[in-house]
Amino acid sequence: MHPGDGVNAVGVAPGAMDLLRFASVGSVDDGKSTLIGRLLFDTRQLFDDQVEAVAAASAKRGIGEVDLSFVTDGLRAEREQGITIDVAYRYAATPNRKFVIADCPGHVQYTRNMATGASTADLALVVVDASSGLREQTRRHTCIAALLGVDQFVVCANKMDLVGWDEKAYRSVADEMVALTRRLGVGSCTVVPASALHGDNVVEHTDAAPWYDGPTVLEALEQAPAGGWAAAHGSKGSGAGGRLPVQWVLRHKGGGRSYAGMVNGGPLHPGDRVVVLPENHLTTVTAVETFDGPLDEAAVGLSVSVHLADDLDVSRGDMIAAAGDPPEVVTELEATVCWFADRPLRPGDRLRVKHTTRTTPSRITGVEGRLDVNDLQLQPAAELTDNDIGVVTLTTATALAVDPYRRDRITGSFVLVDEATNATVAAGMVGRPDLAEPDLTGPDLAKPDLAGPETTGPETTRPGLADQPSA
Repeated sequence: MHPGDGVNAVGVAPGAMDLLRFASVGSVDDGKSTLIGRLLFDTRQLFDDQVEAVAAASAKRGIGEVDLSFVTDGLRAEREQGITIDVAYRYAATPNRKFVIADCPGHVQYTRNMATGASTADLALVVVDASSGLREQTRRHTCIAALLGVDQFVVCANKMDLVGWDEKAYRSVADEMVALTRRLGVGSCTVVPASALHGDNVVEHTDAAPWYDGPTVLEALEQAPAGGWAAAHGSKGSGAGGRLPVQWVLRHKGGGRSYAGMVNGGPLHPGDRVVVLPENHLTTVTAVETFDGPLDEAAVGLSVSVHLADDLDVSRGDMIAAAGDPPEVVTELEATVCWFADRPLRPGDRLRVKHTTRTTPSRITGVEGRLDVNDLQLQPAAELTDNDIGVVTLTTATALAVDPYRRDRITGSFVLVDEATNATVAAGMVGRPDLAEPDLTGPDLAKPDLAGPETTGPETTRPGLADQPSA
């Protein structure tokens, strides 16, 4: 067995396939790692020695059959405890698409690692144990992924074999996930009944659920729209103009400077009118270059150096932005934060803000509320504790050029760093959480979804149920 045997033998050029980044999220013990291992195994992405190593590790642990969770859970502590601790990245390809997979931990203690894995995802693969339903950590992961701008969800109602492939158990998971993602403003949601342990409805369809005629997990992943997370900018497709956070100032022989960084928000071209922030100096781009030479256009996600028409004082942390659509320059801002530290976050706390390429001291001026992950209401709170999601206000020592996170996932995001320990204690998103009012009528699961997993827009839907009266 070799990676891709019989999978990539269709003559598809690698450059012709698009790339989907997805993160597997959900509560501990719901089967995320087993699902990813099953996907990789059944699509023949594993080398023989990898399969043999997993089989040997399973036998060493006294497991009767091969434990596919060991494909991604490679740390000794992970295998001993049977949990995922760190984010495991894997790469896969089918004839239709390439994937970058982030297998995220489900334990509440490692929520910060989950946020890291979801921060660059195009899609969230939410794994739910159908025998126990949605847990608080599943809701927390779903909230964090949605707040991070992930706008597509594929939900695996896993362990259906434990409930005898009961349609009511599937409906219960689908009901709750549709209601939750709808409140969070997610654009599309597909719910697939599956058994990762046995491989049912993961890559191949199963006969165990005659009432379900939707896609398998792999088919849902292949049919979901792909797109670079940075290129997509805001989760609602309202991208900003060109931005280049200055990472490095390059001095050239004979005089002159250019400014290096990664383009986001929109492309940059020679001749573009730009503004250097926070100083607000107007100038013109005279050239855009990479190591290979000059470019007529610097696309989003490309690292380039930019030459400007005027000799300005530009340094690391400044931002070169489209003059017609610049970000807002602020020293006070309101943000949604995911707090990861053991100690609480209180007004008056001093932390460092790292935003794009700039780091500056800041002070928390207020905690406006904590998001209840069960009812999605912002509750009054005087502080945020470990793994809380809340809204805070803060002031910075140096002005920042920011966009709302919903508009641009790079210039709208930041992290908070403890000045004493240098530990990252929070992930921040500029602006308040965008939550819809609860739908008291609930989703109509009796109707078939003809659009399938490509459904987008404000209505979150669930495909694949046969056309029959609701049970």
